[in-house]
Amino acid sequence: MKTTSTGKPRKAPAPLISIRDLHVAFRQGEKENEVVHGADLDIFPNETLALVGESGSGKTVTASSILRLLPESNVTYSRGRIHFRSGAGYVHDSGQIPASSKAPDAGHSPGPERDSIPSRNSSPEPIDLLSAPDSILMTVRGNEIGMIFQEPMSSLNPLHTIEKQIAETLFIHRGLSLEQSRPVVLEWLQKVGIRDPEQRLKAYPHQLSGGERQRVMIAMALINEPGLLIADEPTTSLDVTIQAQILDLLKKLREEMHLAVLFITHDLSIVRRIADRVAVMQDGNIIETAATEEIFRSPQHEYTKALIAAEPGEAPKASGVGSDEIVKIENLKVWFPIQRGFLRLTKGYIKAVDGVSLSVRRGQTLGIVGESGSGKTTLGKAILRLEHSEGEIFFGSTALHQLSDKEVRPLRRSMQVIFQDPYGSLSPRLTVERIIGEGMEVHNIGEKGDREERIIAAMREVGLDPETRHRFPNEFSGGQRQRIALARALVLKPDLIILDEPTSSLDRSIQFQVIELLKELQQRHRLTYLFISHDLKVVKSLAHELAIMKDGKVVEHGPAAEIFRNPQNDYTRELLRTAFE
Repeated sequence: MKTTSTGKPRKAPAPLISIRDLHVAFRQGEKENEVVHGADLDIFPNETLALVGESGSGKTVTASSILRLLPESNVTYSRGRIHFRSGAGYVHDSGQIPASSKAPDAGHSPGPERDSIPSRNSSPEPIDLLSAPDSILMTVRGNEIGMIFQEPMSSLNPLHTIEKQIAETLFIHRGLSLEQSRPVVLEWLQKVGIRDPEQRLKAYPHQLSGGERQRVMIAMALINEPGLLIADEPTTSLDVTIQAQILDLLKKLREEMHLAVLFITHDLSIVRRIADRVAVMQDGNIIETAATEEIFRSPQHEYTKALIAAEPGEAPKASGVGSDEIVKIENLKVWFPIQRGFLRLTKGYIKAVDGVSLSVRRGQTLGIVGESGSGKTTLGKAILRLEHSEGEIFFGSTALHQLSDKEVRPLRRSMQVIFQDPYGSLSPRLTVERIIGEGMEVHNIGEKGDREERIIAAMREVGLDPETRHRFPNEFSGGQRQRIALARALVLKPDLIILDEPTSSLDRSIQFQVIELLKELQQRHRLTYLFISHDLKVVKSLAHELAIMKDGKVVEHGPAAEIFRNPQNDYTRELLRTAFE
């Protein structure tokens, strides 16, 4: 039976967090734009609640409001309450549980196990975090409620060591010095699975892998043993194997610490693995809340049904694939020297790409798959001559490895690249029209009027309204920004497009739209793609050929359909098992 928002009967265990009638608006001058419209949400002790929705649905704004992390200079909470602490729960103004509450069925009940475990921070009186003074918020943030952010690299201070950053929260909330904190920091680095924790204490964020940085963020969020953990898209940019490890770690720590977890995500495959209940958010409204099993078995709202159905489509058609090779590489190597000592003598090499030989035919998509550090992005950069390499690189009949940078430059209009983060790759100071047309200016293509026509045509082709061409990137959603990046590449009419994780930061439904658009454009223009990704579900729907990379080498290569059906390498089998289990 579907619940009404988050209503619970009087005998249900008290929620740790009760959000009632939350309205959040952003101010811009005299105008206010409301982005959350009367949200109701309960989070119970020792449960994982997944808050699901597309970009712009309001889920991160709602979660950030719990700790009042949004900039108060331009944020307004016009109505609502956020009551914190499990011992009290929410009491209506009348002193009664709201009459709209319904008794949930067994699938919705937090259960006797959660009921029997009290919060270590239980209190006879709840705190309304929206009206609490800063002094109270300072004791709650990082101490009673921890938070993991989506991008650890931008959340960690690049100038401080890992030890100093983790120990900082112990100093703030417990008054422990760096020396006093060290045993606790080491213990937590071990808990979250950091290898050689003693050696990692003095490491800086850039010296860790993406998975290791996320483990450090988990340690920072949980080191004070909070009652609630807010995890905001903590696995979005991680490889499937690392993602599985992080999810297993969070489940393990939740059980050990009897945590409540608010897990924010757009990936419903993650929700199946980790959540007890699901709240679905659309356009600032929580439209459906139910037990995870019930949401997937019998979704009630059309939007929820659409989210569940938004999986990457079928394998690509083979039509339009030619026999001529657009790209061919032979024994390609990218080795980075390891220099030590005062004289910076070379003591060894990091073999990012180590003797790779591949080819891509016209109209074909070659999927490059592997974990972080496998060398797939470095391989793409080397093909474009953006990274120094050894070996042979042929673009058509042209030997790129024999050309100078100046001689390569005219060929770049035929070799385009689309990056993982469209917001980071689009200049915030340029309008969309200038961004898309910049390549034509660089390569002296057409006159001003002709350029504008080509810009309009490119925007229409990728599904953007040409009337928006005078706007700036920050005025578009993530999916729209990726379409702008695609239009910027297409306007030059290239033969090859290298796509480096172009959908990893997008919602599943937006991913589906972008992939279908890429397939349609490939059929129409006989485009050749080199598609770099860790998401095997996306790769399966787009790639004709597949190359699996590990430690700089290609460990398996062949027709994508054959590899998905009958992988030969143990590493490939493990990747597929993790992605499709």
